[in-house]
Amino acid sequence: MKRVKKISLGTTICAVIMILITLVMIVPLLNILAKSISHPDMVSKLKGYNILPKGFSMVNYQVIMNNPIVLRSIFNSLVVTVGGVAINIILTASAAYVLTRPNLVGKKLFMYFFIIMMIFEPGLVQEYLLMKDIHLLDNLLSMVLYKSVNVYYLIILMRFMEEVPISLVEAAGIDGAGHVKILFKIIIPLCKVPLLTVGMFYAVFRWNEFFKSSIFLTSKNNTVLQVLLRQFVVNSDSEVIVGAANILANNHIAQLDNGSLKAATIVVAVIPILLLYPIILKYYTSGVLSGGVKE
Repeated sequence: MKRVKKISLGTTICAVIMILITLVMIVPLLNILAKSISHPDMVSKLKGYNILPKGFSMVNYQVIMNNPIVLRSIFNSLVVTVGGVAINIILTASAAYVLTRPNLVGKKLFMYFFIIMMIFEPGLVQEYLLMKDIHLLDNLLSMVLYKSVNVYYLIILMRFMEEVPISLVEAAGIDGAGHVKILFKIIIPLCKVPLLTVGMFYAVFRWNEFFKSSIFLTSKNNTVLQVLLRQFVVNSDSEVIVGAANILANNHIAQLDNGSLKAATIVVAVIPILLLYPIILKYYTSGVLSGGVKE
């Protein structure tokens, strides 16, 4: 007979608290999704706790996807996110590798410098003047290069790279490998999990960044999705999403509910970053130093 494992009172309380926290986060998201696909005439019947749509209609998404400015902004957001994260990972990993070398001269000096830069960030005026001087205003490259290295994530990667057995690095050096080869062939594969985690943090920041984008990117062709989302949802500028072309092309535009259209815009902005989590989470179960030398 197998013994039935008793569940303690503390475990039960923690489980109930976690379930409540999960519901607090999931119910608003499901409510927004329900609003976005509900029939425009029935959206007013949805309350804040309703997660099932009233009727069904995809007219909100048709309006959004028929607007060329929205499609362009989605493309720009993808360019900024993918290009920015690639630069973030390369520069952060390279800096972490250099700062974890035991024979680095002036290591403390470099760390003091990075910590000071983390605490005392440059102001908005200085950043704007810099972008102006290097002719990157209203250029997507300005947002791709912006925040190329986050010092906090750099320190996280340093802690993981310090755990890589030094014997692996020494063996590669004896075999004739240089620092670049050691970094990309040994260190990065062994630190794949923390790199993916940091990359996910960078991706969320890049995708959700709107304040600097609204300052550095001024034209409609270079705007990003989060700026449009803020203009429509926060400032209630419906012309951003429902342009003149949409009004003429769609006979149902007059029946649209402004709240459901905002919900559909939020869903379009949230889905890409939500799809990233399952891709990253499957790597969390693997060991950081799987297959490395055990000392």
